[in-house]
Amino acid sequence: MAYQIRLENDEDFQDAMDRQSVLRIFRGDDLIESSVKIVRFDENRIVVQADISDMKYYSRQECEFFEQRQARR
Repeated sequence: MAYQIRLENDEDFQDAMDRQSVLRIFRGDDLIESSVKIVRFDENRIVVQADISDMKYYSRQECEFFEQRQARR
């Protein structure tokens, strides 16, 4: 079973990027992206990638980012 962890600060984003975790991204109540990984980030935006040529940029202020993790058994 998977669960979600909200990414809120640079440490959270760095940890998710290092582990190449899969993310879900929301804007308001809408899911706008899923199954992407963080490529890089700064204080204003997060760069994610789904495929080799599919990179997208999202505002940290406008969006919410959640890491999907598998529950350990």
